[in-house]
Amino acid sequence: QVQLVESGGDLVQPGGSLRLSCAASGSIFGIYDMGWYRQAPGKQRELVAKLTSSGSTKMYAAFVKGRFTISRDNAKNTVYLQMNSLKPEDTAVYYCNKYPSPWVSWGQGTQVTVSS
Repeated sequence: QVQLVESGGDLVQPGGSLRLSCAASGSIFGIYDMGWYRQAPGKQRELVAKLTSSGSTKMYAAFVKGRFTISRDNAKNTVYLQMNSLKPEDTAVYYCNKYPSPWVSWGQGTQVTVSS
């Protein structure tokens, strides 16, 4: 079972930027497509962005397209999410996991709060 550890969340002002990281244990990380998900208070978890195992193909939810960039470094077993032009509605706990069919065990997530 892969263990996932997200980091990089913080309190930022609207228009600010953050870079999230997700470190995964296990040598099998590089064979899976991965995604970043988020869950805001009172809402269901939703997919933010995903990329293929090689990182060559990326897809974004409409609400972040043009603002967020997903990437990965398979040598470091790490997935990144660069978030620019942050909005208050981006406030949520952000998680990474396999896409589709996430592993049963999620990481603790990292809190992103966008507020002035």
